[in-house]
Amino acid sequence: MERLQKVIANLGYTSRRKAEELITNGKVKVNGEVVTELGTKVKSTDTIEVENTILDNNKNYEYYLLNKPREVISSVADEHNRKTVVDLIDTSARIYPIGRLDYDTTGAIILTNDGYLANKLMHPSSNIEKKYIAKVSGLVTGYEIKELRAGVIIDGKKTAKAKVDLKKYDKKTDKSLVELIIHEGRNHQVKRMFETIGHDVIKLKREKYANLDLTNLKPGEYRKLSNKEIAILYSLIKK
Repeated sequence: MERLQKVIANLGYTSRRKAEELITNGKVKVNGEVVTELGTKVKSTDTIEVENTILDNNKNYEYYLLNKPREVISSVADEHNRKTVVDLIDTSARIYPIGRLDYDTTGAIILTNDGYLANKLMHPSSNIEKKYIAKVSGLVTGYEIKELRAGVIIDGKKTAKAKVDLKKYDKKTDKSLVELIIHEGRNHQVKRMFETIGHDVIKLKREKYANLDLTNLKPGEYRKLSNKEIAILYSLIKK
């Protein structure tokens, strides 16, 4: 048996301190009964409900951050037998990626078997920020940067406002390096945004997903998320 606030935190719902607040405020039920006493111990067979959300206390959730390399599919399996992101993670759990990165796009992607969190993060209403670095053809002008920031039309619908900055322009190669922060997740969105202003994307890397970046992760490497990182992701989907 473990203390209730620790179980809630370990399941990734929120931090232990926040779990304690929820318990004392009467927001937590165990087997249908409100529990307000800190230190209450629960079994793996107990049903825990937090803010009307039932937590799966029997499920051993796993959460990974992968630095996806090029030529890897963001899927569980591939009909053409190409390598997938799941192939790169050493686990027996049935994990799957949250969202997608194109075959030739690299960078941060989360894999988990926590379906609740995955669905919430992928839902458009979550507004999760993703930071990309794009190497594109030609000089991206100040006017074009303003266009991207304000939103461009893709499939008849304007993209949301974005944070966009020109980091570098190489005259010799005639290529620009541009940083974008968006919170939408349309198919091939970043590439198509640049297409609307007349630039081809040569390389694309997602450097950050929500609170998670690629520090100390080389392409193909991964790590488990900490309880604190998982709690932050849960806090983001509740905003």
